[in-house]
Amino acid sequence: MTVESFLVNPEALNSLYGHVPDLVDVRIRSINLNWRGPTVTLRIDLPFFPGSAPQEWTDAGTDTVQCQLQFLAVENISLTGWDPPAVGRVEMSSWGRESRMRVTADGRGVALRFDCSESVRVGHVSAFRIQADGSDDGPHLFVSKIDARRHTFLPSTDEKTFYER
Repeated sequence: MTVESFLVNPEALNSLYGHVPDLVDVRIRSINLNWRGPTVTLRIDLPFFPGSAPQEWTDAGTDTVQCQLQFLAVENISLTGWDPPAVGRVEMSSWGRESRMRVTADGRGVALRFDCSESVRVGHVSAFRIQADGSDDGPHLFVSKIDARRHTFLPSTDEKTFYER
C-alpha cells in the first residue's frame, strides 16, 4: 500500500504535487509524543519541492515543503535513536489486527517504530527557505488559511494548538 492510502486528508499534498510523495530522504524535524490518544506527530520536510508550486511561494524564494503527520491510537513505541538532524525513510504498512499498521522511521539520526491506527492526518503544510545550517527558522507560508492567519514562523514547541492537534 502507498502512503496516500493511509492518509485521511491527502488533499493539500495532492494539490501541490499531484500525488503524495514517497517519504524517502525526508528530514524528520521533530517527534511529538502525546499521552492523549495516545498520539505521535512527526514534523517532516518532504523530499523535494513541487514543480508547480504556488506563485506566492516562488516569489518568496521558498525551496522546502514541511508538514506534520499525526498517528493515532499508538502502542508498542520504540525510539532507539534520535540524533538530529535526522534524515531517513518513513514507512507505513498494514499488519496484524484489522485497521492497524506499523510505522517505521529509520535513517541517519533516527530509529523509531510503533503500531497505530491506519488513519494518518496531514497537518500544517507550509513552505520555507531552508537556512544554510539546515534549520527551518525563517518565515513559513502555510497552506491552511487558519495557519497562515496565525503564524508566519513556526511556533515554539510548547504551542499545543500547533503541535498537538
